[in-house]
Amino acid sequence: MDTILLVHVGVTWAMVGLVWFVQLVHYPLYGSVGADHFVEYELQHMRRTGWAVGLFMPAEAVTGVWLVLAPPAAVSTTLVFTGLVLLLVIWISTAVFQAPTHFRLTKGYDAAVGRRLVLTNWIRTLAWTARGLLVLIMTYQALD
Repeated sequence: MDTILLVHVGVTWAMVGLVWFVQLVHYPLYGSVGADHFVEYELQHMRRTGWAVGLFMPAEAVTGVWLVLAPPAAVSTTLVFTGLVLLLVIWISTAVFQAPTHFRLTKGYDAAVGRRLVLTNWIRTLAWTARGLLVLIMTYQALD
C-alpha cells in the first residue's frame, strides 16, 4: 500500500478522534471552569491544542494534496478529491469560526460565545468524520 495514503489515514483519524473529544467533552466543559480561571484555561487550551493540531493538520493537508496529485492506482480520484474539498471546508471553518472565537474567549468567558464555538465546531466534526470514512474506503480500495 502507498506510504502517503497510510500516513494520511493515520493523521486523518488522529484528527477525527481529537475533534470528537473536543466537541463532546472539552468545549461543553468550558462553562464549568469558572470566570476567575477561564482566561488562563483558554490560553492553556490554545497552547496545548496547538501542539496536537499543529502536527496533524499540516501533515493531513500535505498528504491530502499529494494524494490528489499522485493518487494510488486503485484508489478513486473522486474520493481523493472529495476528501481534499472537505479538508478545505475544515481549514476555512477553523479560520473563519473557531480561531476568532477562541481569541474572543481569551478576553473572558461568555456563554453565548462558548455556545457559538460548540455549534460552529460541528462543521469540522462532521467534515472530519466524513473524511475518516473516505480514507477508510480509500484504504479498502488500495488493499483490494
